[in-house]
Amino acid sequence: MADEPRAWQVVLEHIEKDLLSGVLKPGDRLPGERSLAADLGVGRSSVREALRVLEVLGLIRTASGSGPSSGAIIISVPGGGMSALMRMQVAARGFSVADLVDTRLILETEVVSKLARATTPHDLEPSHRLLAAMESTDLSPEEFLALDTQFHLSLAEALGNHVLTATMAGLRSSVEGYARQGLAGLASWKTTSLRLRHEHRAVSDAIAAGDAKLARQAIRAHITGYYVESGLPGSGQPVTDSSPEEN
Repeated sequence: MADEPRAWQVVLEHIEKDLLSGVLKPGDRLPGERSLAADLGVGRSSVREALRVLEVLGLIRTASGSGPSSGAIIISVPGGGMSALMRMQVAARGFSVADLVDTRLILETEVVSKLARATTPHDLEPSHRLLAAMESTDLSPEEFLALDTQFHLSLAEALGNHVLTATMAGLRSSVEGYARQGLAGLASWKTTSLRLRHEHRAVSDAIAAGDAKLARQAIRAHITGYYVESGLPGSGQPVTDSSPEEN
């Protein structure tokens, strides 16, 4: 079969079509390999390749044997596949630090603004635990920055927007990477880490006070401050914030 090396894409497109039309939904079991191969006119090896792709993307889980839990089953893991694709895309394209910072400003100013304006408070306990963990003076710079990045992600998770969370999760490794790269340009990690702790608390306090404008200003100063202080590439250029100011 001339198109056999790409036949797995036929399987993916077929499953995507069934998901979009509602024929398949989370919890449904996919037809067996032999049935899919026969119905779509592809080899069983192509079916297996397509199933491996879907499993890596977090769209199905597979189990051998027989019974209700066996075979390939559609699962719902919000953002799992999107995050994986975003991480690979960022790694492959090598996006500039300036672009990453710009993207963070667009996303995170909106996150903290919505959290602050929420009429029903969101669960920020995970974020508060991360703030407490960052108070430890025994942390290495790398450990601190890992917690720092997780704190920012936890705010998006608290908001509950799965697409936004998946996007930020996909950017996480690159954000942490440029933050670690910037360590070499700091005059004093002790001084910088104290400032970062204070800035994190300022963001958290502004959200708790329901002050969306202050929360936006705090997160913007926090993100751009480290970027400029560490002298990362492009940090001498203005970083935009296209979002409107809150009243």
